[in-house]
Amino acid sequence: MPKINFWESGIRWIWLTVLVIALDRISKEMAQYYLSMDHAWQVMPGFNLILSYNKGAAFSFLDGANGWQVFFFGIIAVIASVALAIWLIRIPWQRFSECIALSLIIGGALGNLWDRLHYGQVIDFIQWYAGNYYWPTFNIADSAICVGAVLLVGGSWFQKKS
Repeated sequence: MPKINFWESGIRWIWLTVLVIALDRISKEMAQYYLSMDHAWQVMPGFNLILSYNKGAAFSFLDGANGWQVFFFGIIAVIASVALAIWLIRIPWQRFSECIALSLIIGGALGNLWDRLHYGQVIDFIQWYAGNYYWPTFNIADSAICVGAVLLVGGSWFQKKS
């Protein structure tokens, strides 16, 4: 097995993963303490904070299933995080976009995994809406996963173009 040089590999970006997990945990604890499920706190038009719980995946996918999905999505989070961490170890730290993307996705996956393990569901609290259309409620971890995925896809698309 080849020796890994922390300072040369993308794993040195793991601090971003830790930051995402910390912000996610703090925000979810604050949401549980200050928010309620029956009252949306309007931050500005089109943006609310409201407590919500989700046993499914992103955007409440499979939320209504009979419980197997909590275990299933937990296993997926572990496998994905390990695979992405290996990827991160194998690339040079100077591939900023790729390293940031992988670190964000790992942080988001582990942030939501924490909830699944401790609560059997994920805590959500960010709600965007336009008129009577409400985007599914989400959290910091979900945001990190989405931003990371866009960076990863966008970065590879631009790389192929050049």
